[in-house]
Amino acid sequence: MKNYFDLSGQVAVVTGCSTGLGVQMAKALANQGCNIAALARRKEKIDEVAAQIEKEFGVKAIGVQCDITKTEMVDSAIDEVMKAFGRIDILINNAGTGAVAPAEDITDEQFSGEMDIDLFGTFKVSRAVAKKAMIPAKYGRIINIASMYGLVGNKICGSAPYHAAKGGVVNLTRALAAEWGVKGITVNSICPGYFYTDLTTETLNSDFFQANAKTMIPLERYGNEGELDSAAIFLASPASSYVTGVMVPVDGGYTCM
Repeated sequence: MKNYFDLSGQVAVVTGCSTGLGVQMAKALANQGCNIAALARRKEKIDEVAAQIEKEFGVKAIGVQCDITKTEMVDSAIDEVMKAFGRIDILINNAGTGAVAPAEDITDEQFSGEMDIDLFGTFKVSRAVAKKAMIPAKYGRIINIASMYGLVGNKICGSAPYHAAKGGVVNLTRALAAEWGVKGITVNSICPGYFYTDLTTETLNSDFFQANAKTMIPLERYGNEGELDSAAIFLASPASSYVTGVMVPVDGGYTCM
């Protein structure tokens, strides 16, 4: 029986892999046999995540400290992964931030910081991984974690820089897919809606957000742990070989209305 989503022996770099969705997706890939390089700024957190993944799934996992806004740090982090594994098959660009304030009160620093992390950081890691690993191997799967807010606006919480940066990630995905397809690399985006994590649970369970889910989301609820995993596994696997440049909203239907 063929396992379409077998990732045994492959290596995935996951950024923002210290908490939340990054850790969930790293574990989902590890469950398919993939070795993991967890990248984030907090060394103690990623070392903890890597140890947990090795213990739980029996794959090799390492933590590599990286601030994706610093080009030299990105390049040295990718060099470290290549030294440890000799290959990088999959990249999940998950690291990001979110400035929340009315647009008229957003500072220059908030706007440029958002662009630097969510958009430029995604490009910097993609550039390094493509150049050092995927183009030489003539194979790669790049998955950019954008947002449903990269596709639409919203009325419930002002976050113009986030919308702009994630919209940039969506079109960066198309640009890189068009350019690198000939090199054997697919580049796709996942556009998550609101998901329950340690940081969001209290907010999403508030009366306001529960009422909002009933009005704005066809499935009338927010995403649970694990509901992003299958999209990540599909786009990371050889099964998605003819899929590139697409945006996959995983949002309970939010963007269909």
